[in-house]
Amino acid sequence: MTEETTVPSDLGDQRRGEMKAPDEVSAMLRLKGLGWGSKRIAAELGCSRNTVRYWLAWGDWRPCASPSRSKKLDGLSEWLRERLHRHAGNADVVRQELAREKDITVSLRTVERAVAPLRRELIAAARATVRFETQPGEQLQIDFGERRVEIGGVAVKVFLFVATLGYSRRLHVRAYGHEKQDSWFDGMESAFRAFGGVPREVLLDNAKALILHHDPASREVVLHPRLHAFANHWRFRIRACAPYRARTKGKDERGVGYVKSNAIAGRRFRSWSELEAHLEAWTREVADVRVHGTTGEPPIDRFARDEASALRPLAGTPPFISARDLLRRVGADCAIEVDGNAYSVPWRLIGERVRVTVGGGSVRVLHAGREVALHTELRGRHGRITDDRHLTGIAGIHGRPVRIATVSDAGMEPSPPILLRPLAEYEAAIDGGF
Repeated sequence: MTEETTVPSDLGDQRRGEMKAPDEVSAMLRLKGLGWGSKRIAAELGCSRNTVRYWLAWGDWRPCASPSRSKKLDGLSEWLRERLHRHAGNADVVRQELAREKDITVSLRTVERAVAPLRRELIAAARATVRFETQPGEQLQIDFGERRVEIGGVAVKVFLFVATLGYSRRLHVRAYGHEKQDSWFDGMESAFRAFGGVPREVLLDNAKALILHHDPASREVVLHPRLHAFANHWRFRIRACAPYRARTKGKDERGVGYVKSNAIAGRRFRSWSELEAHLEAWTREVADVRVHGTTGEPPIDRFARDEASALRPLAGTPPFISARDLLRRVGADCAIEVDGNAYSVPWRLIGERVRVTVGGGSVRVLHAGREVALHTELRGRHGRITDDRHLTGIAGIHGRPVRIATVSDAGMEPSPPILLRPLAEYEAAIDGGF
């Protein structure tokens, strides 16, 4: 909607108190030309909205009846602008060049007052982000967002992986219990399967799990070797946002905020599986069919018409194998901890070190080269999987061995607890099996 540009009749008496320098008015007009509204311009330049509307209505600077504080810099507006841009806003260098080239000696404060609106314009230009549109199938933007969600009556920190196709704005959302490298890889593969193809480029932030180094000056990017292998496996290019410029990934930044405020906000779930089912249904029934504010059409329609055929087909590409090898010590509760979840192992291994392989949705536990436990990997945190066979032969409650204590005759105080018999006795009783 076009903003009203008629000069308000009640602003005539305010002009003396709201008088602006030529460059300030020029800054207003330039920002207006970039599509900024009067309210945003006023906030940026530190003046009232009525003042901005007044000068936008005039369309040019008009002199004030009262004399300016200094005449020495009159007529040098364009020269000051060029030098301030050349020296990245350094007013003292501009003052030195005034004395050397123009033979004008003024104080630093005088120069700072003269270039104040120009410096604000420089700041505004640096903050402004030009919207760019990508071709169908060209780019996928990915990011993680954090949110505390009540699951099973407990507030759990959930890491939301959000992938956004740059052209159609179609979303794909997954929930994880952490933001580790495997979560990034699994989220991207899940997005490829959901969209039925692979884009030519993936734009991501400078996550430590993926980017080893990104020099903000030279823009040199050092990828994690496994990310490089992952990209080669799926045949896409990697593009990393400039450090501290995550808004260059604006489509997905807004997508993460949309998921937090619409899909998650205020909702409670009985289980992690219910959360995952909700995200799938919400993506299908809400995010895909809404009329997008920028494109003016539902993402699913834009995707089906233009982008689905532009993605490179999966062509039977197998998943990227990404298994983690970990070392864990078995706790007194006959379990090991992986990513905030507990998995049971045979009780006779309490205190022993075991090797754990995590990958492909499973958790495999080995001791002395033998597999002693195999569990399905839990998605959230604070979960527990217990195999009753691992506790056979000991008394227990909820998977925890009972510690039996006796009371001594003298003093009626408990003696040291009797934990478990020597492992050799139990092993002999069950013929050496677990």
